[in-house]
Amino acid sequence: MARKGGLGKGFGLEALISAEKVEEITERKNALELDINTVEPNREQPRKKFDKEKLQALADSIKEHGIISPIIAVKEKDYYKIVAGERRWRAAKLLGLEKVPVIVKEYDEFETEQVALVENLQREDLNLIEEAMGYMRLIERFGLTQDELSKKIGKSRTAITNTMRILKLPSKVLELIEEGKLTEGHARAILGAKNEEAMIKLARTVVNLDLSVRQTEALAKGKEEKAKKEVKVDRDVKNAIDSSVKGLEKKYGLKVNIKYSDKFKGKLEISFKDMQQMNRLFELLGE
Repeated sequence: MARKGGLGKGFGLEALISAEKVEEITERKNALELDINTVEPNREQPRKKFDKEKLQALADSIKEHGIISPIIAVKEKDYYKIVAGERRWRAAKLLGLEKVPVIVKEYDEFETEQVALVENLQREDLNLIEEAMGYMRLIERFGLTQDELSKKIGKSRTAITNTMRILKLPSKVLELIEEGKLTEGHARAILGAKNEEAMIKLARTVVNLDLSVRQTEALAKGKEEKAKKEVKVDRDVKNAIDSSVKGLEKKYGLKVNIKYSDKFKGKLEISFKDMQQMNRLFELLGE
């Protein structure tokens, strides 16, 4: 069992995750096989939404390979509260499994929330709103300053401040962010609009016209002509990229997606449904 209060003040994100992984590997052989109905999600879990397609893919993987990484939980009065591994638990539920491997920790209330937040940040599982709400909850519930939180989770104070500012956006804009229709860059740009009504209008324009962050910034500052001049360039580039994406999908037989964060910035995502497709992808990338 982990030591009580073992995270320590000033324990950074990278060190915290590294320590947890070392302990997890050490204790994996001693993980308890618990009745899945005695294990429940943490009601304070910062992550609120789970992608159904990805959850099903995880369930398929678990069906073939089992739960490789045990769930981490703390013992409550009559059940085990999940600290890390809720997706694994939900996937196991989908499969109808009766038991799940669990490593039981002795975390206090703050450590439980801290590990839940950090684990999701490390896996990039949280959307922007969930991340901001996670920071706010730790600050308000445990009376921390942003500087203190920064030291405890290994994130810069500036990053925490910028993320929490997103919560100042109108609820209708926050919904678009949660749905993945607006990026963090778009959200920050929209904050520059003059009032709530202007923010909502700008957010809808960004989504409808698929505007870049740079265009959004220009519109937020009232520079409509500058934004319009970039539209043709952005659309030409996007059309060329979309054509290349379709070519990759046809060649590899896998789903390929581009997520834009700015005019010439973004992420290339290649999805696979099972281990066979993953191995095929690695082979193709190694060509």
